This record gives sequence, structure tokens and C-alpha cells, in this order.
Amino acid sequence: MKIPVIKKLTETHSVEDLKKAEEAILNEETPAIDVEGEDEGEQLTHCMAAIWVKEEMAQSGDDFRTSLRKYTERVRKSIS
Repeated sequence: MKIPVIKKLTETHSVEDLKKAEEAILNEETPAIDVEGEDEGEQLTHCMAAIWVKEEMAQSGDDFRTSLRKYTERVRKSIS
């Protein structure tokens, strides 16, 4: 998971575009938008993170940095 990639996706694409890219990756297709990542798993992670962050920003009114922090805390808790 690379924070700069998530930030770029969040800033440049809509939730709808990100969800379409996520679906394309899941279907082993090439997404219509450029999603950086070393493999499909990392690309999928970046899409999912950007979607979550954008939706959190819309719901809570938080800025990108705060919403991203919430996301990374959630990921850390799920790992430990």
C-alpha cells in the first residue's frame, strides 16, 4: 500500500470511477483509469483505500489526511 498512490487516486477520480476500476481488476480486466501498483493485488488495495477515504471524507467532512489516518488505523487493527 502506497500512500502517494491513494492520494493521487482520491484527488483525481470519482468514487464511481474508482468502483469501476475495482470491478475491472476483480474481473482480471484492465481498468479504464490508471491505477499504479506492482501487481493486481496492490492495485486493488489502492482502489479500495481511495474509495473508503473518499466516502469517509464525504460522510464525516474530514480532510484527506484525517480520513487516511482513520483508514490506516483500521488496517493496522485488522492485521494485529
